[in-house]
Amino acid sequence: MIGYHDREWGVPLHDDQRLFEFMVLDGFQAGLSWAIVLRKRDQFRRAFAEFDPAAVARFDEQDVARLVGDPGIIRNRQKIEAAVRNAQAFLDVQQRHGTFDTFIWQFVDGEPTQNRWRTQDQLPARTAASDAMSGALRDVGFSFVGSTICYAFMQAAGMVNDHLIGCYRWKEVRSETV
Repeated sequence: MIGYHDREWGVPLHDDQRLFEFMVLDGFQAGLSWAIVLRKRDQFRRAFAEFDPAAVARFDEQDVARLVGDPGIIRNRQKIEAAVRNAQAFLDVQQRHGTFDTFIWQFVDGEPTQNRWRTQDQLPARTAASDAMSGALRDVGFSFVGSTICYAFMQAAGMVNDHLIGCYRWKEVRSETV
């Protein structure tokens, strides 16, 4: 968790394949802790073709059954099936917008929101932007993308800087976006 916090969390991300990875992982996090998902990240990468959306979009019922039986990942059939549908929707978004990045970053006007939280209890679980993102993603065929999941995705992908202002990473991440 410390390495993830220090190197990835909150850093603005514009690589479509990595954005897909976070979208899938945040969907699997629903109802669980991020620590559980993060511990299984390497197994998820293996199971989900290194998060290549084109490969995942081609997964069939045999692939879903294989994943349901994979003890290295979270074996929730609904979440696995959602990851496959989301890969298909992801490709549709890329085709319509050029990149998923272009589509997803519109919810923060292309620039990370620089929050100034002092304590953990100030961090929201969702915002108007994550509500809008959730609705738009559902409209284009995504599932397991409720507003809370979308806000966690926004945090992970650096669309919002939710490091506390007392955290050394707050200034570092902020300077990476200016």
